[in-house]
Amino acid sequence: MRFVAVALLISVAACGDTREDCCNVSLTIIVPEETGTVYLSGNLPELGPWAPDGLAMDGEGSKRTASIHIPIGFDFEYKFTLGSWDREMLNASGAVPENFRLRVNGDKTVHHDISQFKRDPLEYFADWKASGVKGRMLFWTNVESAFLGPSRHVEIWLPPGYDDNETKRYPVLYMHDGQNLFDPRRANTGVDWGVDEAMVRLTEAGVISPAIVVGVWSTADRGPEYSPWHGAPDYARFLIEELKPRVDMEFRTLTGPENTAVMGASMGGLLSFFLVTYHPEVFGSCGCMSTHFPLSEAVMGTGGRDRTPYILRDIDNDLAAPAGVRYWFDYGGKGLDASYGKTHKAVRDWLLAQGKVENTDFVIRKYAKADHNESSWRARLDDPLRFLFAVQR
Repeated sequence: MRFVAVALLISVAACGDTREDCCNVSLTIIVPEETGTVYLSGNLPELGPWAPDGLAMDGEGSKRTASIHIPIGFDFEYKFTLGSWDREMLNASGAVPENFRLRVNGDKTVHHDISQFKRDPLEYFADWKASGVKGRMLFWTNVESAFLGPSRHVEIWLPPGYDDNETKRYPVLYMHDGQNLFDPRRANTGVDWGVDEAMVRLTEAGVISPAIVVGVWSTADRGPEYSPWHGAPDYARFLIEELKPRVDMEFRTLTGPENTAVMGASMGGLLSFFLVTYHPEVFGSCGCMSTHFPLSEAVMGTGGRDRTPYILRDIDNDLAAPAGVRYWFDYGGKGLDASYGKTHKAVRDWLLAQGKVENTDFVIRKYAKADHNESSWRARLDDPLRFLFAVQR
């Protein structure tokens, strides 16, 4: 196979105007010749951060190089995609690699050989059984919405036994970042949440009631779509007015809020919190993992400079927790999660002031050794599932 090289040029405003503020990193990336536009994604603000289409690489030809100016002392993490996380690069063995990491303590030259990217998701859908998933999977591809911009894939997981009893109905769990839930071949980090394994394991143990899981894939607009203070109201309309009616029509569901839960991690945790708080008539409980409560104007990167978390502003403005809903919140002690304790404490104090009973109406739990990634969420998934779907004895 022949290869061409791709490189990029970005300017990092955080470096300032003086040479002493930053370092020069030269990148050369080798990709298969037939590869289309390659994008750089990473933890720099100018790249989203972590937008899958953070920066389109310029140039054509057999070799392209450029310089990246990054603040000295910065721990740069990055990946390469074809514009979305379901088309990110793979390593030579066909697995999703860990982030590239570079401690910027001086000028550096970096080379990467990229032999392949993830296949088109439709190819994975066609052979979903090859992932070893328990239960049965169905896929709705490129679902359009009158309320959202990009179309998105939706996957439906039916628990074992669904096809054996044509009268039995099931509660439903709506989950965000659906590409990460069932199949490691298409998960962002090469590790899926193992939702099918957890659901089957807990059901067979008699701990939870079996449920249908609807996984909605995220798009390049994930950040604003999942933010309660930006696009989440429109996302809610998509779920409530378009997706849920279709799910209820095509599958044997239990439809009340007491039988409809929602779950996500990070920004998906914020979205889940929003859906239960503002639409309790539809969603009765939520599992919010590594909830990104520190989100603020400054963190969102929309031009505002206020670093006060949006959630704290809402609490100060008399945010109300609806009657009858149930909240699960958790966070880890490592990585990004290590900064989540203060805002989760504020949410706990708010819920208590609202008359909610801890461990009954809500749970806030810290996992000291957990990080902000799919592996950590997979490891503790049983706990929120027990909270959401516990068998009533």
